[in-house]
Amino acid sequence: MARMGRLINTSTGTILLSKVHWCDSFLCKLRGLMFRSHLEDGEGLLMVEPRASRSGASIHMLFMSFPIATIWLDGSMCVVDSVLAKPWRPAYIPAKAAKFTLEASSDLLSKVSVGETLVFEPIA
Repeated sequence: MARMGRLINTSTGTILLSKVHWCDSFLCKLRGLMFRSHLEDGEGLLMVEPRASRSGASIHMLFMSFPIATIWLDGSMCVVDSVLAKPWRPAYIPAKAAKFTLEASSDLLSKVSVGETLVFEPIA
């Protein structure tokens, strides 16, 4: 069962997303958001790698029908890179090693900057 939580920007105290799926299994990361038609308001996917790396945190946009905000975070949940990922692109790779990859609606890019720290707060 996937963990659910909310994502908070510690720099501003703002709740960025209210329904974030914690995704640390191979199958969850493999599927990602493929074949989805949209994201609900406040929804996101936080993919967790065993260790920080550029290649391990890379994503593809094959079988995606809409653009998404992709935000990469290091092991301390500090934002190291972000991009607007467009459908059917073969690869997006972070500029720096990342342990977490957050995928959400594209408007999230205007709410988060490189260097800010986020926190995942589990909800019951």
